[in-house]
Amino acid sequence: MSAHRLQQLKAHILSGSKSAEMAGPSSPLTTHVLNTAMGVPGSNMAISLYRLDPSTAVWSLITTGTTNEDGRCPGLISREMFTSAVYKMHFETAQYWQSMGETSFYPYVEIVFTIDDPSQKFHVPLLLSRFSYSTYRGS
Repeated sequence: MSAHRLQQLKAHILSGSKSAEMAGPSSPLTTHVLNTAMGVPGSNMAISLYRLDPSTAVWSLITTGTTNEDGRCPGLISREMFTSAVYKMHFETAQYWQSMGETSFYPYVEIVFTIDDPSQKFHVPLLLSRFSYSTYRGS
């Protein structure tokens, strides 16, 4: 790996920690979209966060946002709004790829997960290419 690429990666990692410090109170739920095909953050991607109502089995929209130049979407949900529940993050991947003149096999990606202990911090990244995606629970 070249020294220039290592410097780019270092700057990317440090900019994420600096922006988190400057953002004020942090969200208990964070995400980070990474375009693994190009090795860059997934910037300007629309995201919607939903909570499942267990009595009606209907998804309720909590908030929407757009990833920043670092592929992050700060302030998704406040600590007060974050309760034990089933959540869904909806990523508008087709629009993202179209903005770069590309097509995608997946028009959107939805990640559904359960929060049992809302006092914890949850990080749900999306690693994305035009023909695949992956996610995991980070910290």
